[in-house]
Formats: sequence, structure tokens, C-alpha cells
Amino acid sequence: MMKITRISKDEFGQMLLATGIVLLMSLLSMAIFSVKLAGMSMPYEPNSTGVLDVSQEVLATIEPVTQARYEMWVEQGIDEEEAAVLALDSVNNDLLHHGELRGVEVKLIDIQYTETTEGVEISFNLGVSDDDARLEVDYSFILE
Repeated sequence: MMKITRISKDEFGQMLLATGIVLLMSLLSMAIFSVKLAGMSMPYEPNSTGVLDVSQEVLATIEPVTQARYEMWVEQGIDEEEAAVLALDSVNNDLLHHGELRGVEVKLIDIQYTETTEGVEISFNLGVSDDDARLEVDYSFILE
């Protein structure tokens, strides 16, 4: 024989409240999962400014610093193209160290040296990244 129990009005309200809380928690968990899943296609934070700041600093200083080091090597009697390679290599090493101090990775990629009538043209791809953002910029200048 089956035992029948009657639920009083107070117990009925508590059951309804518990059901609502369980439903709300499951909806909240699905919403959080959906937001995380939607964010998987964007591996970088769009509002990060560290990468922009560092890349602006690098682009503002790389040409004059490389030019000064290039002139120093040429004055020492080194061939112009070799002096350009040495100058940019030393600047690249400094940028790597600077990036480590700032928590940003700075790399010069696909460096190309071309002798022209004006001097040595250097072109490269500047890559700057951190945990939140990544930026790549094509850049070139001429060492005279």
C-alpha cells in the first residue's frame, strides 16, 4: 500500500523556491560556459595597451639608435652592409631584453638588408606581443 503525504502550504513554497534556485543556477552555469566558449576564438584581450605602447616606443627609437651604431661601426672600418647587420643585431638584442623587462615579447622577423645608392635599406617585420595582445608591423628605413 502506498503512503500518501500531504504537503502543507509552507512546504510547497519551499519546494518551489528550491526548484527556482536550481533552475537559476543551471542557467547561470550555461551562460558562463557560453561566454567562455565564445571567447575561445579571440585569444587576445582587445583592450590591452601595453603592446601598442611598446611598439610605438620601438618604432620611434629603432631608426636613430641603429643609425648611431651603424655610423660607429663604419668609422671603425667595417663594411657598410656588415655594419648594418651588426648595428641591427645589437638593437634587436636590446629590444629582446627591454621586452623581457616590460613583460612584452619584441622580435624583429624576416630582416632584409639591401644596398642602395643612398645607403643600406633595412626592412623587417616587428612583432610585439604579451599575454593579452599581439601586433605585427612591417617597417623599413635606410641607413646613410
